[in-house]
Amino acid sequence: MESKYIAKTFYGLEQVLAKELIEIGANDVQIGNRAVSFSGDKAIMYKANFCCRTAIRILKIVKTFKARSADEIYTEIKKIDWSKYLDLKKTFSIDSVVYSEDFRHSKFVTYRVKDAIADQFTEKCGKRPSVSVESPDLAINIHISGNICTLSFDSSGESLHKRGYRMSQNDAPISEVLAAGMILMTGWHGECDFVDPMCGSGTLLIEAAMIALNIAPGVFRKEFAFEKWDDFDEDLFREIYDDQSQEREFTHKIYGSDISARAIKIAETNVKSAGLKKYIELQNTPFQQLNAPTEKGIIVTNPPYGERLETADLLELYAAIGERLKHHFTGYNAWIISSNKEALAKIGLKPSKKVKLLNSDLECDYLKFEIFDGKRKAFIEKKNNK
Repeated sequence: MESKYIAKTFYGLEQVLAKELIEIGANDVQIGNRAVSFSGDKAIMYKANFCCRTAIRILKIVKTFKARSADEIYTEIKKIDWSKYLDLKKTFSIDSVVYSEDFRHSKFVTYRVKDAIADQFTEKCGKRPSVSVESPDLAINIHISGNICTLSFDSSGESLHKRGYRMSQNDAPISEVLAAGMILMTGWHGECDFVDPMCGSGTLLIEAAMIALNIAPGVFRKEFAFEKWDDFDEDLFREIYDDQSQEREFTHKIYGSDISARAIKIAETNVKSAGLKKYIELQNTPFQQLNAPTEKGIIVTNPPYGERLETADLLELYAAIGERLKHHFTGYNAWIISSNKEALAKIGLKPSKKVKLLNSDLECDYLKFEIFDGKRKAFIEKKNNK
């Protein structure tokens, strides 16, 4: 039986996530704002959690209704037969997200949803299940936009960006979900060498290796929320978990470097934790001294934005990035993300593509630079004649 779901993601990654969902067999895939809705059976829900690199969490829609007051919400929630999902020994939590002038306080919505569930059990059983914020058996989500209310169950639990391989981290590490989305946007799946010359704690390197080998991002996770549900099909999930038929060989190499020796140590720890040491080579070298390891490859990197560098030093760094790319990485495509437009301009190369992304709460430009010999006009003409 098919159910409806919402997959949450970061701004700018909606198209990438939609493609991932289609590839695992989801139906009715529709792109929204930081979310993609879809439908599918239980196996699709398990796969969405286990296989989708750009999903933050997967919500299973239980009921959609209209309401303009907390009392109306209470009435609609109480109509649901909660004994299908909870018993007195189980715990639950409620998360409310409200975008409505009718409901000023999300906490009040949370209380009324809790009251409706508790009152139904008290009336039937004389007792009610307990609320647990930390590790509930059932995590309930209510989303209100205007007068449209959507009640969902969180099938993921802890955010899906927390893969489980990161043992240590540098300052301001990039999210695993954003890193994977950035790589998937390039179209790279392991066809050439991959370079991150400012690799920090190694997130882009590890996500690249997992994409190249087609290792599911959920393989390191300790648990998903759906494993606590009454209808959890352990055999079905085990079949998905153990399926290695989609994994592939990777015959190229992934190179990471950083000016910080501490960052490289952290990256080494995380790469080892992910079991990917065979595919990732690390070195403590500043980008300004780095040479291309092979004739052709791709660079994806997340340089400093200026939070911990003086402006003059930052602009000098970005100018050096442009110089190094132009003179030492001919034949490469370089993808660079940054929130600092002034610094990006200092690269001095014309991007062939620009995408808007959010890194945490920072609005960023994600730029593609095609590094070539000679004049740009001749390069464009040659490219168009292919």
